[in-house]
Amino acid sequence: MATAFWNGENGKGEDGFWASGHVPTLIAAFLYFDLAFMVWVLLGPLAPEIAKTLALTPAEKGLMVATPTLAGAVLRVVNGLLVDRIGPKRSGTISQIVVIAGLLTAWLAGVTTFIGTLALGVILGFAGASFAIALPLASRWYPPQHQGKAMGIAGMGNSGTVLAAFFAPLLAKMFGWNAVLGLACIPLTLVLITYELLARDAPNRPAPKSFTEYLQPLKSADAWWLMGFYAVTFGGFVGLAASLPIYFTDRFGLTPVTAGSCTAACVFAGSLVRPLGGALADRIGGVKALTAVFAAAALALLGVSMAASIGAAMGLFVLAMLALGVGNGSVFQLVPQRFAAEIGVMTGLVGMAGGVGGFYLASSLGIAKQLTGSFAPGFLIFAGLALLACLGLTIVKYSWRRHWAAAGGVRI
Repeated sequence: MATAFWNGENGKGEDGFWASGHVPTLIAAFLYFDLAFMVWVLLGPLAPEIAKTLALTPAEKGLMVATPTLAGAVLRVVNGLLVDRIGPKRSGTISQIVVIAGLLTAWLAGVTTFIGTLALGVILGFAGASFAIALPLASRWYPPQHQGKAMGIAGMGNSGTVLAAFFAPLLAKMFGWNAVLGLACIPLTLVLITYELLARDAPNRPAPKSFTEYLQPLKSADAWWLMGFYAVTFGGFVGLAASLPIYFTDRFGLTPVTAGSCTAACVFAGSLVRPLGGALADRIGGVKALTAVFAAAALALLGVSMAASIGAAMGLFVLAMLALGVGNGSVFQLVPQRFAAEIGVMTGLVGMAGGVGGFYLASSLGIAKQLTGSFAPGFLIFAGLALLACLGLTIVKYSWRRHWAAAGGVRI
């Protein structure tokens, strides 16, 4: 049963998932994405200690952890263009080197001001932009019927947020938070070497296009719908991953290490189910999967806004992360079905929208805390956005099924 679920109707032989693409590249994409995501959200787990050292306000803390998300959103478009121009492997190499150099500089020079944290956040945005590299690197090797699974496995690199949430506070307690920036370069370098050895660009790479041709998908309403849906699913995931250490320390008075462990448990849930989300969408259709995702996420975030105990908050966050993780995989089951020829730039555009959603959630939680003394308004507004996304999906699903899904013979 499990084999049939992952390999589709033809679960054996050359039609099977594992035989249909290039497994070393899939592994390389996952590892690159995983470590890139680890450092992308690094300021979140370190935020309680950084805020104490630099005497930051709640709004400043929110902006600090949100800046890498916004920078990553903008740079995802750049990387999407670069992927279609020079290929995903070279693009990944360049991005990883920039991140390692930036972290080494920050470690050696020290980060001593709020502006310095924002500058570091921009550099970490290059790590967040890895999304627009890792997914095309993996997906171009796989046929349409396996796109959800391939992109889900590569996208499971979201689990890097678990590594950051769990290990960063522990290392900061042992060596100081600034030392964590230098220590992060060690696994990044090891993964870069592995990436260079394993990754290969797919032979069916599209011919380079002009800049205006890259932006052609934006003329389609479908592109904007997919961007909006991902702003909620991925925006919710990464926004919570960056903000939960601050929430747990400020709301329940936990130590940074304990808050990091709680965050890691919540983030792990969302990371684990991303490939299942892609496979589920391959199985029942992305529209059905996303409908359940948005409803569950809205209910969970509504509950979080009223949670009075750490146990209740943890349970609801896990539910929200499970839903959002499935949603991340489901959206990217739909993207290559509609925009197969523009997968590089669409990965960048949709990923950008997800980053913008994450920036909004992380920064709005800090602003809500400073203005009202509570995080609840920020959670309530995002729950409302999830409901709006569910309504939007209801509006477009009939047109999608009648036109491009039917034409491609793919279930959505």
